[in-house]
Amino acid sequence: MYNNPYMNTYNSQPSIDRINAQMNELQKMKEQLQQPIQPPTNLTQNFQLAPTTRDVIKYANSIDEVQREMIVGDTPFFAKDMSVVWIKNMKGEIKAYELNEIIPKDNKDMQIEYLQAQIEELKKEMNKNAKSINEYVDESNKDEKSTDVSISKSSTKKSK
Repeated sequence: MYNNPYMNTYNSQPSIDRINAQMNELQKMKEQLQQPIQPPTNLTQNFQLAPTTRDVIKYANSIDEVQREMIVGDTPFFAKDMSVVWIKNMKGEIKAYELNEIIPKDNKDMQIEYLQAQIEELKKEMNKNAKSINEYVDESNKDEKSTDVSISKSSTKKSK
C-alpha cells in the first residue's frame, strides 16, 4: 500500500525546475558582481563659453579706477570696505552712493532709543527754561535798588 506507485501522485518536477531557474538567476547575479567594474571611457568635451555681458560685482579703491575701467553694460563697482558703490553706465557717467548697514532692531533696542530721545528732549527743554529764568532774574536785579543797604554819609573830619 505504501509502495504503490499509483498512490504517489505528487509530481516534483515543476518544483525542481523552479529551483533550478532560481539557481541560474543567482549564478548570473554572482557573475555580474564578480566582474571588475570598468571605468567609463574617457570623453573629451570641449566647452566654448560665450563671453558674459558684464561681471556681477567689481571692486574698486577709488572713483579713478572706476573711470579707467572699460564696461559693456551698467556696472556697479563696490569699495573694498563696502561703504560706497559707484554705478557706471555705457555713456561713462558715474553715480556714487553711500552704503550704510541696516541692523535689525528688536523691541528692547527700539525702547532704548525712544527713551534716549525723550531724555535729549527733556535736556533741551531744561536748558531753554534755565536760560529764560536767568534772563528774568538778571532783568529784575538791574532795575531795582537794594532796600537793605542804608545810605549814610561819612564825614571826612575826625571827631574829637
